[in-house]
Amino acid sequence: MDLSNPDPDAWFAKPRAWRDECARLRTILLECDLAEQLKWGKPTYTVDGANVVLIMPLKQTCTLLFMKGALLKDPKGLLVQAGENSQSQRQMRFTAMAEIDKLEKAIKGFVKQAIEVEKAGLKVAFKKSSDLVYPKEFQDSLDRNSALREAFFKLTPGRQRQYHLYFTGAKLPATRASRVEKAIPLILDGMGLDDR
Repeated sequence: MDLSNPDPDAWFAKPRAWRDECARLRTILLECDLAEQLKWGKPTYTVDGANVVLIMPLKQTCTLLFMKGALLKDPKGLLVQAGENSQSQRQMRFTAMAEIDKLEKAIKGFVKQAIEVEKAGLKVAFKKSSDLVYPKEFQDSLDRNSALREAFFKLTPGRQRQYHLYFTGAKLPATRASRVEKAIPLILDGMGLDDR
């Protein structure tokens, strides 16, 4: 069943937390000549088909998520890393309409930069999967099983990082070993954790 809704107007009309703030951000973003569509169930603003910024109503904040935010100049420190493992995305968080109004010029400045970054074809330099230090439980499996090693390094860098985070997220060696054992069949099938 397809749960996507290609109609942004319907998304904005739906009652939700931060509804008014989302609508205000929408107005600002549409003034910046971005195309609007829904992706991942969120209003997404693009230039030449490339994702630039999303509106994300979260529990405690209304957020603009800049896809290549790490490349934006931010002398006032208004952008924050989306998550501790995020390499590219940066968020601009709001807790009141007054903040959005006060920072409208800054928002438009970030959007202008983000459009320029996209049009220039700039890329975020991601940490290479080969630079990651894998936990002993997984490294031992890679060392013992050449088919696993070959399959793992054929995965996309994003899938490799996903497994790295999954394995290193376990604090206990027994939990890490269990996660490694469960992941081996997926890796051998060329799948990421979310491909199941």
